[in-house]
Amino acid sequence: MLSVIAFIGGGVGGLAIALCRTSRVKVLNWISGIYIEVFQGTPLLLQLFVVYYGVALLNLDISAWVAAAIGLTLHASAYLAEIWRGCIQAIPLGQHEAARALGLSTVHRSLDVILPQAFKISLPPTVGFLVGLIKGTSLTAIIGFTELTRAGQVVSNNTFQPLVVFAIVGALYFCICWPLSLWSDRLEKKTSLA
Repeated sequence: MLSVIAFIGGGVGGLAIALCRTSRVKVLNWISGIYIEVFQGTPLLLQLFVVYYGVALLNLDISAWVAAAIGLTLHASAYLAEIWRGCIQAIPLGQHEAARALGLSTVHRSLDVILPQAFKISLPPTVGFLVGLIKGTSLTAIIGFTELTRAGQVVSNNTFQPLVVFAIVGALYFCICWPLSLWSDRLEKKTSLA
């Protein structure tokens, strides 16, 4: 659930940031570039700490669940923005010029011509990032959120069988991530043929 929330929230934020990053407005381009550099240049664990403990400095009391969702969403938005920016900029210049020659407005050029093509290119790396995001949720255990890895740690402490417990946890992560990885490979093959 945490991965789904972070992916959807990060997708919405990432699209906005990607559009700002490809914008001709220099201020938007600059601000979105700094945002991406900050979140790609710092570890996810540090970002989770800053959200969880930083919010306390504002005299707000949030649960580990909310802090984990916010931290992962911010992290996902930066990475998805950069993936999608690259895909938008991969569209040949001729497509932009053809849409302009047809008299389409900037919004219609983006929505009707550029973004659909960029979406097709972006599917494999986006699914690949989702796999990494699912595995990244294991770091939320450090701020007290009980997810799969933390639950395995609790069970391991009670049963004194860490090898068995963490083998099962690893198998569960594998069962979640492997089908997504296969799907990503299939999407990549389909898009390279099209």
